[in-house]
Amino acid sequence: MTAPIADQSAEQLPRPTRLSDVKGWFFTADQLLFDWFLAHQQDRSEPGDLLELGAYMGKSAIFLGARLRADERFTVCDLFDSPAEDASNSKEMKKSYATLTRRAFEANYLAFHEELPTIIQGLSSIVSDHVDAGSVRFAHIDASHLYEHVHGDILAVRELLTDNGVVVLDDYRAEHCPGVAAATWQAVANEELRPICITGTKFYGTWGDPEPLQKALVDWIKARGDIWHEVQYVNDAPLIRLSAKGAKEPAQPVSRHKPAAVRAPQRPAAQAPAASAARPAARPPIPTRSTVRRVALDVLPPIVTRALVKARKRSRNR
Repeated sequence: MTAPIADQSAEQLPRPTRLSDVKGWFFTADQLLFDWFLAHQQDRSEPGDLLELGAYMGKSAIFLGARLRADERFTVCDLFDSPAEDASNSKEMKKSYATLTRRAFEANYLAFHEELPTIIQGLSSIVSDHVDAGSVRFAHIDASHLYEHVHGDILAVRELLTDNGVVVLDDYRAEHCPGVAAATWQAVANEELRPICITGTKFYGTWGDPEPLQKALVDWIKARGDIWHEVQYVNDAPLIRLSAKGAKEPAQPVSRHKPAAVRAPQRPAAQAPAASAARPAARPPIPTRSTVRRVALDVLPPIVTRALVKARKRSRNR
């Protein structure tokens, strides 16, 4: 099921104003690598489209969409809020993606882009029915965490990638999804997937020649100076491991919606000027004895008042 046009109801959902406002896990190291691989392919004029299997709330899709060239197609495949066809997949959906809806994804994506990508709402196993073989230069697999599904996604993407296309596998080492790790390294051992590099969360590989990419990547890392890396060997083949803690993020997609206006600080209501320290405020006058008597005569009971008047007269006659 494809849908290039958003449901109008998506327009009514709250819009993020920054990529960090979108829920999801897309760390600096992977933002830098996505940006580098896509830019490197563009610099070499490598043709091909973009593909993402598993979108969650759209964080990485928004990032990818900002790197899309005018003549390219970006396809996103996800179940969203559709029911899964098997019990295991349904259980995982309820546990990890209970809040995921297509409307939420579309609202987030349209906060940064004028048009939606091509959306396939369904199992990732049907992606080959909608994307041509050999047409994709960059694919991000982040759908199911179950071994059988990830294994199928890898095999499908292998047919969809161009000769030098790059595939990225999320959660290849996370303890809560060992099926992804099993499928990833099985593809390396048995399906001729060749590693390029790894971060703490994602595996980057190709079915083409990884050596030119690795050389260019190391040169770029050294030129930046803020990314740690080392080269290890797996089955006699080099593998770059890197970390970008403290590294500057690449340029972020810009929201089409301005953030809420910041109110100017309100000036406090006018107040009477404070008394000068040099001239203390005048103290109220101390009441005299006559004033006290006058007040007493006005407020005391009549019997007391008459006694006071007689006492005053006697004092005057002395």
